[in-house]
Amino acid sequence: MKGIIDITARLIWAGRRTYARKWSFCWLFAAIFLGSVAALARLDLLPEAPDIPIVALIANQPDAMAASALAPIVSELPTTIEIPDISLAAVIVNPTTTDIPSLDEELLKGAVRYPTSAKLGEDGNVVLFGHSSYLPVVKNQAYKTFNGIQKLAMGDVVTVYSSATAYTYRVRSVVEEKADDNTAIPLSVAGKVLTLVTCNSFGQKTDRFVVVADFVESHSVST
Repeated sequence: MKGIIDITARLIWAGRRTYARKWSFCWLFAAIFLGSVAALARLDLLPEAPDIPIVALIANQPDAMAASALAPIVSELPTTIEIPDISLAAVIVNPTTTDIPSLDEELLKGAVRYPTSAKLGEDGNVVLFGHSSYLPVVKNQAYKTFNGIQKLAMGDVVTVYSSATAYTYRVRSVVEEKADDNTAIPLSVAGKVLTLVTCNSFGQKTDRFVVVADFVESHSVST
């Protein structure tokens, strides 16, 4: 029993002595460690940090940033338009001239994209003109291309198609403009916008309905 007490007393004494000299031990350990590192560095024996490939750095960026950097800029001509709420479906013609007689001639084929307005997928205003007529008998149905657009309401869906993509818009506003209203339709706007305009002729200003819709999404369609 006495031996156990002796051993315990010695251990306690050794512990107290070590604790009292802890800072000396820490400084000694730090000096040995730094000296070893310096010696290894002089002998060029320290391990080198692994190279990180640039591809890995790009992959570790947020998905939205990577997608933005890699996404191609889309620019497509519209071919057809559909508005289920008013049972509207029409072809879209894309003339390359702003000559008024030529544009009026194209209106006899369906809706007409104004040549200097934006294309689908671009920032800006895609401006489509179309005839409207409420005569009981119309020989050329193109005169009824935009019949009923004045009945659209905020939130109604308009879909414009290219040869391979559907672009969805939601109606923001429906306005009746008078012939003496000199308000021009802006071609340069923020974001992607679609404007539908009823038109008797490109050559003169008449009362007309103007529908403005904001881009929602686009997706591929089978050909």
